[in-house]
Amino acid sequence: MTLYLQTSHLEAIRRHGEQTYPRECCGLMLGTFKGDDKTVHELWRVDNSWDGELEVKESIGADAQGSERRFLISPQDYLEGQKYARQKNLDIIGNYHSHPDHPARPSPFDLDTATFSGYSHIIVAIEQGASKDLTCWLFNEDRAFEPEALETLA
Repeated sequence: MTLYLQTSHLEAIRRHGEQTYPRECCGLMLGTFKGDDKTVHELWRVDNSWDGELEVKESIGADAQGSERRFLISPQDYLEGQKYARQKNLDIIGNYHSHPDHPARPSPFDLDTATFSGYSHIIVAIEQGASKDLTCWLFNEDRAFEPEALETLA
């Protein structure tokens, strides 16, 4: 299982995280599936719609967190991204978001709000406004994240 993308995609994700700091950034990855591998062709940047007032599981403590620790891609943004992807013969193959001043690994909130098995999730750590670690995770059929290989294309 490998996610392939251009260096420019990684740079755009890092830049997005730095621009929205101290809030989490988020976006969709549009591309193609080939077996267990996915290739990103475009990023669909969206605004973080998290307002802290949505009804989510109490176990994740979302009510106590703002957009500095949570992100939401609205259903409307997903729909618009999906329509655009279809026009280009692409699919939504995953999403990306930042973790301001936190490690680039899935949080309990990320796990509880992930929806589609097989999707890739890129997380970039933004420390004091500067991008640092960037990791890739696969949300699997067991509703768990596992590390996913990330390869840049020439």
